[in-house]
Amino acid sequence: MVKMAANVEKQQGHRSGSYKQKNKGHKHGKHRTKGELERENKGRVSVTALTKKQRKEIKKMDRRHKANQLRRNKKDMVLTEKRRLGSRDGPPHLVAVVSLHAGVDAGAITKLLRGEGAGGVVQQEQCITGVSDSFGLILPRFKQRFIFLTQSTADMHSLLDVAKIADSLVFVLDSTEAWDSYGDHCLSCLFAQGLPSYALVCQGVSDIPVKKRVESRRTLSKIMEVRFPDARLFSLDSDQDATLLLRHLGSQRRRKLGFRSRRSHLLAQHVTFTPNSLAEGTGNGPTGMGTLCVSGYVRGHPLRVDRLVHISGHGDFQLSQIDAPSDPLPLNLAMRPTKAGKGDVEMQAGHENEAPVRVLMKADPSCRESLQAEAEVDPMDGEQTWPTESELLEAEEARKNKRVMKVPKGTSAYQATWIVDEDEEENGDLDEESSDDDDMMDDAMERDEHENNSQEPGSCCASDVDEEEEEEEEVCSTERGGADQRYDEHMDEAAEEEGLKRYREARSHEVFPDEVDTPLETPARVRFQRYRGLKSFRSSPWDPMENLPLDYSRIFQFQSFERTRHRILAEAAAEEEGAMDGWYVTLHINDVPLSVMESVQSGKPLVLVSLLPHEQKMSVMHVLVRRHPSNTEPIKSKEELVFHCGFRRFRACPTFSQHTAADKHKMERFLQQDAPTVVSVYAPITFPPAGVLLFKQRNDGIQDLVATGNLLSCDPQRVVLKRIVLSGHPFKINRRSAVVRYMFFNRDDIMWFKPVELRTKWGRRGHIKEALGTHGHMKCVFDNQLPSQDTVMMNLYKRVYPRWTYDPYVPLPLPWFKKEVTVNMDDIDME
Repeated sequence: MVKMAANVEKQQGHRSGSYKQKNKGHKHGKHRTKGELERENKGRVSVTALTKKQRKEIKKMDRRHKANQLRRNKKDMVLTEKRRLGSRDGPPHLVAVVSLHAGVDAGAITKLLRGEGAGGVVQQEQCITGVSDSFGLILPRFKQRFIFLTQSTADMHSLLDVAKIADSLVFVLDSTEAWDSYGDHCLSCLFAQGLPSYALVCQGVSDIPVKKRVESRRTLSKIMEVRFPDARLFSLDSDQDATLLLRHLGSQRRRKLGFRSRRSHLLAQHVTFTPNSLAEGTGNGPTGMGTLCVSGYVRGHPLRVDRLVHISGHGDFQLSQIDAPSDPLPLNLAMRPTKAGKGDVEMQAGHENEAPVRVLMKADPSCRESLQAEAEVDPMDGEQTWPTESELLEAEEARKNKRVMKVPKGTSAYQATWIVDEDEEENGDLDEESSDDDDMMDDAMERDEHENNSQEPGSCCASDVDEEEEEEEEVCSTERGGADQRYDEHMDEAAEEEGLKRYREARSHEVFPDEVDTPLETPARVRFQRYRGLKSFRSSPWDPMENLPLDYSRIFQFQSFERTRHRILAEAAAEEEGAMDGWYVTLHINDVPLSVMESVQSGKPLVLVSLLPHEQKMSVMHVLVRRHPSNTEPIKSKEELVFHCGFRRFRACPTFSQHTAADKHKMERFLQQDAPTVVSVYAPITFPPAGVLLFKQRNDGIQDLVATGNLLSCDPQRVVLKRIVLSGHPFKINRRSAVVRYMFFNRDDIMWFKPVELRTKWGRRGHIKEALGTHGHMKCVFDNQLPSQDTVMMNLYKRVYPRWTYDPYVPLPLPWFKKEVTVNMDDIDME
């Protein structure tokens, strides 16, 4: 034991020697470390915005918490907006009932919804002026209020206007066919414009035998899947079904429409008209003009009194003041008007028991926006009072390079300057011709070419003409059946001939795109003087400010349309002044024509929208559309079409062009069937997004849907080039050269177009080397030998502009089924 203790005492800990390695500490410099900063800040964050370096230092948990907060705030905002609609603080839920089949009755649906068994209380009968089948409904159980109106599909304009502002649409379907052909046409228009929240309703399911209900419902679901793949079908045969439908309408998901969510809009519920002569107490006011007082609920953004308002189908107007009458549809039943049948009318009549109308705001003439739509044209704007330095230098150089010309003997230098050469005089006269004349000549040449192609060889012989006349006489002498005579009576022969001519032009353009024949009687350098050649359509320059038409002095242009759009939409979203969303107000609109009141009295709904700044001014608008599959008729460029753009509708003759990312765009002579097309037109400025519908009106008044799309931009500097192709035939082919004829017919034309590059259908490229003779033969050099069946072509371009044909008046369309019924009745009478 003693020995072991001695050994333990001898064991000692290790001591490092003088040669132990000692590592240096980290030199972090003069700045403080992350740990020191965290200990000093103790969780506090600077009030100023975080820098890029500080944003990187936010921990993963902090970023997750921030994302959760943003998600929660956005969800709360959506729920608040959803619960606000139809409640006490928001506007009533506007529901439009639309029947999509001629055999169903929308009035039966509204009759069931307004019944006492559905749980609602009818507050107002005919709550919308002019619309007979409209009523206000309050649901005390759900604490919601509704406004129902039945809209007929016979008036397409009213249907589209109501769909623009309605919160929900109730489509009434047939129990077997769902919708007919005209109902499908209405759905196409509504989907292209933008469809709000909707519900599908069907009546008559209880009348079907029990064994066939499942099969009938399955068949109806297959038809609905084409248009509404995830929709639910409501059968409305009892009061319980009506209650379920009302509950669904009040709690369903809201579908936002971009063009209306950024603007305040209103459906007129009560309208009065005061002529200017009565309002001013004198007879000096404009004839047929007056002040229109429109009452309704503000929807969307706040409505300002200094902004312009647009009445769909009638134009832009100014506001004078905004009043705040009592709410005709209060959620508290104790506050409802004494006479439920005509509550709104009685309140506007000015009874002694009625509370005085409170004026919310009046327009300030100095701050109110102007109705000026076109820029003031100054014909002397381009004149110069004193030459610039560059012009003085050019004049000095021109003086040095004197022109040698033959003059009569004894003529002074001053007199010689006034003598004009014949060539210069001809060129000056030709420059004064308008581009419209060129377009007319192009169309005439194309028509002559198509007529020549359509004629068969030998058709001009006298014997053939006699034989055709004899055959026609034999055909006319034969008696036709009664059915054929009735069919021919409703046929427009002029329209048939025009359609045949348009079809042949479209077919010829498809086979030979942009090819034209060089005229024999007119020199090509004169006929195509406004055209020029481009070495590369993609990269060759074209000045967008060169040779602008006179109409461009009447329009407005933005330095940056996108930047202006973002700024105006951001200001509109942050707007907190004016009549707020959900308020029941009365708008006093100045200088409104009497035709607006006549339209209301005829039963058409009146829709108002507040315009954003600059939206009353004219400019060049571009619309991106696609051809609707239901229409296959050729639509030629600069043909009159009816536009439905956002809340506006108008008529214009647009130009078509390709949709590319380049700085130059090729014009299309016809609306393409399988490709997106850009439609350019002079129209009031509208900020995207906005849906666009294009209709073409027939001679009988029916409007066919030809294209649908969206608003693209507002850009007057978008260059649209029209291309023509001159073709020639290789007469003699050598190794790399060839003699080409039939492209030109005189030597001067060849020398004029000599700098323009040539191409062939087989991909060869070349240029004109020299002219041979005086009859239009020319020697051309190519990059490779030409095949014998090849064709030599020359591309020429000129810039085209839309025509100023803007017309805000659009006639009412005639529905399809009315024409079909008329034809059937005539057939019955003749039989």
